[in-house]
Amino acid sequence: MNTQTDFIGDIVAEDFRTAAIFKKYGIDFCCKGGRTIEEACGPRNLDSDQIYSDIENLPKTDGNSIDFTSWNIRSFSRLRRKNASPLCGRKTPVLQQFLDKLCKVHGALHPELFEIRDLFFASAQDLASHMKKEELMLFPFIKNMVRAQIEGMAIPQPPFGSVENPVNMMKHEHTVEGERLRKIAELTDEYTPPADACNTYKVTFAMLQDFENDLHKHVHLENNILFPKAIQLEKEFSVEH
Repeated sequence: MNTQTDFIGDIVAEDFRTAAIFKKYGIDFCCKGGRTIEEACGPRNLDSDQIYSDIENLPKTDGNSIDFTSWNIRSFSRLRRKNASPLCGRKTPVLQQFLDKLCKVHGALHPELFEIRDLFFASAQDLASHMKKEELMLFPFIKNMVRAQIEGMAIPQPPFGSVENPVNMMKHEHTVEGERLRKIAELTDEYTPPADACNTYKVTFAMLQDFENDLHKHVHLENNILFPKAIQLEKEFSVEH
């Protein structure tokens, strides 16, 4: 890993512990992972040398950490489904109920809650549609490519032309959701409950933060690792067949 020339997404792909460092400095390693550290620091006057130092000072791994870059595409498809479940699982309706309650009880004193609720509701709805499109359109084709590679067969022409077309659509939708969650983080003062917050208030903000972390991991795994692997696999078929 060369932190001065590698893209941020590749750095996190090689060592997921660096995600916490980028998050500390407010650097998007998911939707905007195709930048170097210098490129990300420039517009915001961040100290790139400090970030390099933080990464360099990470404890040495014990050999048991997961090297995602070495995983095959089937393993990533399974991991992606596992990490997608919190985004569309049982926690989402609970969060929606809590946000409704907060708006009714605390909305008069904290009107930002209404915007937070609307942003989260829109995100939950669009993410459900996003996951369905991936499951019905993109991932079956990836599975077919993997099967064809194993069996030494040609792959059928997909209705969407190239795998890069749905990948670009999914990446755009990732960016939209990333912006929504970034706005929620801003409105909640980075998920800091106000002084008059009740327990429900505190729990809701903690759940929103967990939701953002789950989204970041989901987007990182797809944008920076799974999607490039799928594109590369399709190109290999184009050369071979």
